[in-house]
Amino acid sequence: MKNFLLFLSLATVLISCGVKVPYTTQIRDEFSLDSDEKLRQVQFYTSHTIILNQEKRDDSQNTTQNGTLVASSSSERESIVIPAMTTCIFESFGPKGEMQLRFELGDGRIITFATKTEGSSIKRFYFDADWNSQGGPKVVYGDNTYKVDLMRGAPRSAHLLVVKKRLQKTKRKERVVRGLKV
Repeated sequence: MKNFLLFLSLATVLISCGVKVPYTTQIRDEFSLDSDEKLRQVQFYTSHTIILNQEKRDDSQNTTQNGTLVASSSSERESIVIPAMTTCIFESFGPKGEMQLRFELGDGRIITFATKTEGSSIKRFYFDADWNSQGGPKVVYGDNTYKVDLMRGAPRSAHLLVVKKRLQKTKRKERVVRGLKV
């Protein structure tokens, strides 16, 4: 009996939870998510890990006072990792209708997601970078340019997810009729 009650309560909890589904143009149209105000109320998630790398190098050659040649170099590396299922919020629309989402606070710290031009009429919103850039795909994040790491994560497949619940109310009324006597 205890196991049955435990199973029943677990099933109720699982049924009441929403399911993460890709955010598509069909969902946008179904829920009329066409304004900034409506989209700011939606919690978005990333489907795959996105890794951004930046490396700054400084090379210089000098001579010391006693005539020794000195070649010095310094480098600074920064990686930004956005794991799969990271929450983000809608910030604004881009000039071509793409969605700009925020993962953290700060100026310019937004990432763009756009639909792909080819394919079906139901389109997902994929991570958008300059995929044809010389030296590898690049994206501007926080006023700095980062290279997209194609070896770790799956940035080309990364798209937006939303939690979708299906609520169904059924009202049922039942009564027993006793009948009539003469």
